[in-house]
Amino acid sequence: MSNSLLPTSPSIRRASTRRRAGSNLPPLQDSHHSALQAIRTFLKGRICYDAFPISFRLIVLDTKLSVKRALQCLLMNSVVSAPLWNSDKSEFAGMLTVLDIIHLIQYYWRTTASYDFATEDVETLRLEKLREIEIELGVAQPPLLRKHPENTLYEAAQVLVQTHARRLPLLDYDSDTGHEVIVSTLTQYRLLKFISINCHQEIQKLNLSLRRLKIGTYVAASSPNDVPEGQSPYHPIATATLNTTVFSVVHMFSELSISAVPIVNEDGIVVNLYETVDVMTLVRSGSYQSLDLTISEALKQRAVDFPGVVICTASDSLGTLLQLIKKRRVHRLVVVEGEEEEKKGGRKGRLLGIITLSDVLRYIMGAGTITEAHEPRQPQTGSSSGPPSEGPSSPTILTSPSISTAPPMS
Repeated sequence: MSNSLLPTSPSIRRASTRRRAGSNLPPLQDSHHSALQAIRTFLKGRICYDAFPISFRLIVLDTKLSVKRALQCLLMNSVVSAPLWNSDKSEFAGMLTVLDIIHLIQYYWRTTASYDFATEDVETLRLEKLREIEIELGVAQPPLLRKHPENTLYEAAQVLVQTHARRLPLLDYDSDTGHEVIVSTLTQYRLLKFISINCHQEIQKLNLSLRRLKIGTYVAASSPNDVPEGQSPYHPIATATLNTTVFSVVHMFSELSISAVPIVNEDGIVVNLYETVDVMTLVRSGSYQSLDLTISEALKQRAVDFPGVVICTASDSLGTLLQLIKKRRVHRLVVVEGEEEEKKGGRKGRLLGIITLSDVLRYIMGAGTITEAHEPRQPQTGSSSGPPSEGPSSPTILTSPSISTAPPMS
């Protein structure tokens, strides 16, 4: 090798004048964004199989099964959804969820004048007819989603975010017959729990508050005095009181395609949460007359092991929320006014918003924004007094029948 190709003295080697570009973000935001990017990279390196629990059961329902039998099967096994199978075509046929049953109740309310007829009809109505009923009601039909278990968790999360689905069926193919095989379902909760277990260091860096990240749906009016005439003070959040009938809430579930409604008192204080699964508890015996009960009466029939309603304030952090998901099964959090709002003239425990797992996953996958630190809380009560505190705090468990900041439900 010629010596001319090698440097003959240190003076020949020039120091690089290129400088590494620095971040324009404040340190806290920079750390936050880096943690989110690390979580997304983690999801790209893991497949759906990785998120499977060590042991699990899978219930698959044939579309020829009656709705009543299917409902009994779900309740007996303490599950709220199951994949559907078309045995005539040997293929996947979608998912049965609690919302399908809610739509069915809405259908009977519109088309029949007798509880007895509904009770008799549901005995023979088959699951394969539910999609026709949804078309007649004019509600959105659930998309026929699927992914292979060897697809990355990032790809699966993208589908959940883009379609607003709460669960994603995972299908493989039989090598002998070529027929589809239902392997499992990946839920939002399972995916977020997998993240919270495996991305502990990243989660600790997610210290920005929920209000700055704009995660969730919030009351539009900044104060009760700003509510337009004729509009609910909690718009766009659907709410009910303890005197609202179950049927009225069922209409909200069906028409808005939601799965829970905060229960508030006359001051807007959150006293409980009524969910679609609570409706299933009432109709499991086939007694549709129970839907005429008030929420107050219906809650007395709720299971004694009901875990309670998880509430938080807008100053709680995303990291704290994910740490909670790691510890217990959480599907949504109700955002209420805390001590900070109370100092500004607000009411501690008053409804501010609601956060679902869909909101959390959507933000983690890159669909969220961060407001400036000096921007006032939206929504809020009273005037703003500067930047919020980013210190972590733990969500509170609002247990039935009362909360320390609210009177008993009874």
